[in-house]
Amino acid sequence: MIRKKEQKLGSLLQHFLREQGLETPLNEYRAVQIWPEIVGPAISRYVGKVFIKNCIMYVQIRSAALRENLTHQRTVLAQRVNQQIGAQVVNEIRFY
Repeated sequence: MIRKKEQKLGSLLQHFLREQGLETPLNEYRAVQIWPEIVGPAISRYVGKVFIKNCIMYVQIRSAALRENLTHQRTVLAQRVNQQIGAQVVNEIRFY
């Protein structure tokens, strides 16, 4: 048997997810899941809900002082999230 057009399983899976419209929701889910890793355990204690809507990550912070501090770092945090995922998932982070 002669095989033609051999492809790696990872690229086939990525192609399938993209065709089915599941790549973006999967990346958004992964971004929410890695948020505690991005900010670390000390900050993640003050984090409530985290979700993404229209490429904007919304993060509930229970401390006003910490919220203000993180607001100044939101561009860097968004870059870290995108770098960890390997795709442009988050354009902006909003803390509430």
